[in-house]
Amino acid sequence: MADVTDPAYRRLIAQTAKPDVMWTEFVSADGLYYTREVKKIADSENPLMRDLRYGEGERPIVAQIFGSNPEHIAYAAALAEKLGFDGVDLNMGCPDKTIEKQGAGAAMMKNPAQAKEIIKAAKGATKLPVSVKTRIGYNKEMLEEWLPAILEAEPAAVTLHLRTRKEMSAVPAHWELMPRAVEIRNSINPKILLLGNGDLKTMQEAEEKVRAGGCDGAMLGRAIFGNPWLFSGRRIEEVPLQERLAALVLLAKYFEELTPPKHFAILKKHFKAFVSGFDGAAELRVRLMEAENSDAVARIIREAVY
Repeated sequence: MADVTDPAYRRLIAQTAKPDVMWTEFVSADGLYYTREVKKIADSENPLMRDLRYGEGERPIVAQIFGSNPEHIAYAAALAEKLGFDGVDLNMGCPDKTIEKQGAGAAMMKNPAQAKEIIKAAKGATKLPVSVKTRIGYNKEMLEEWLPAILEAEPAAVTLHLRTRKEMSAVPAHWELMPRAVEIRNSINPKILLLGNGDLKTMQEAEEKVRAGGCDGAMLGRAIFGNPWLFSGRRIEEVPLQERLAALVLLAKYFEELTPPKHFAILKKHFKAFVSGFDGAAELRVRLMEAENSDAVARIIREAVY
């Protein structure tokens, strides 16, 4: 997830309750290409490379990229292999308007032919498995047209967010469509993995949806926000408050280690997720917003004496 599965939080999740596979935040293939090939700036100096860092404990780790230019996608896919990733994921579902203006993300659903070229370019540039994350349609559900187009390009896996781009997250995910998606997959290439995504809050829910839908697995996104214990089956309500706050302190230390000091404020998006649901949570969040480093986060929490 953008602004959530950053390198620091992935490290914390990997050490707390590791999932079967981890994905990075998505990174612009155009940005990676232009910085190196046009601006002639080394990859090591490209700020986008911060999002492509990972630790060995996170494996298998998949680099998620987006873009609408096959040449740039090929460059980014090859770079992911060079960096040692275990897979490449092409985002064809993000509803962000800035991304869509580039013809990328959810806008790919309007151009199946281009989407196929993007998948082909990525597959041709790397030996890594190439997967796709997308939705069931743009303005309306178009599973019968869109999913076959993607499957015909033979990605290693497809993660299907069971909402349209227009629906965003305003309606429940359409898990009732997953059996049909499985039928479509089986008719084209049963070897392509099909994963479901949308509204999954616990491992139990994920397992139930996978069994009912007949797909190969599930991706959990928003559910991990504030709950690095998710993949162990623990609900956040079951985690003692002291353990939750200790994890936040550890996250702050990882964030400080992996992120330039001037970007420490980005950590604050995690405060509300970790610090909520108990008496005094709002007051503690206010104090934490003033923290400028991990030592300050630890001190403020220690002084709260929960």
